[in-house]
Amino acid sequence: MAMLWILGCLALASSAFGCGVPSIRPFVSNYNKIVNGENAVPGSWPWQVSLQETTGFHFCGGSLINQYWVVTAAHCSVSASRHRVILGEYDRSSSAEPIQVKTIARVFFHPNYNSQNFNNDVSLLRLSAPAQITPRVSPVCLAASGINIPSGTKCVTTGWGRTRFTSSPAILQQVAVPLLTPSYCRQYWGNKISDLMICAGASGASSCQGDSGGPLVCERSGTWDLVGIVSWGSQDCNVQAPAVYARVAALRSWIDNTVAYN
Repeated sequence: MAMLWILGCLALASSAFGCGVPSIRPFVSNYNKIVNGENAVPGSWPWQVSLQETTGFHFCGGSLINQYWVVTAAHCSVSASRHRVILGEYDRSSSAEPIQVKTIARVFFHPNYNSQNFNNDVSLLRLSAPAQITPRVSPVCLAASGINIPSGTKCVTTGWGRTRFTSSPAILQQVAVPLLTPSYCRQYWGNKISDLMICAGASGASSCQGDSGGPLVCERSGTWDLVGIVSWGSQDCNVQAPAVYARVAALRSWIDNTVAYN
């Protein structure tokens, strides 16, 4: 029997918007895939950010969790001096979108991040100025500490990472993937899988290079909760291989403490 699961939100100060409820409703047809996937509805994933070099080159994704903070993967190696956060983007080939370009005041890497095995693959970016909350820019909720979402739950990951293994799209892509049990995931990846990770996919769908740091979100009664952070997987974006995400529920206390004290 699937256990009930309750996911919490970070408070969003001085905003009429809550977390995890897009003003523009997403639509995922048949819960498809990023590799060979589909375009998202413009503005329907309002927490999705693009991490870019000053040249405009997109290298990783991330998620807005309140007006001042973005969560991404530690392995993205974000630099406050060299990188910027783009909010409200959908079509990266368009110059007409009302995007918000934010510089980064500080980057906080999880102190126990291990670049060899990708444990604790999370970092937090404090924006130099607060995000303006709009229908196209709003935060996602965070999975509650220690929560265990039933395997088989269909969740969604989004990003501008590679599609069809070779090309990177201009338009934000979305993919629905089932969550997998740790034991199933270990059948493929062995002891590389720790309790700090969550696996999804292996169902003809996959996130890929360029999606790193982006969100894996699950819906509960119309509210979307950040359950995973795109971390690692097969180098060739094999759609039958489980993709691995940093488990937000296991990292929640560090996220909360970092935000609270900075």
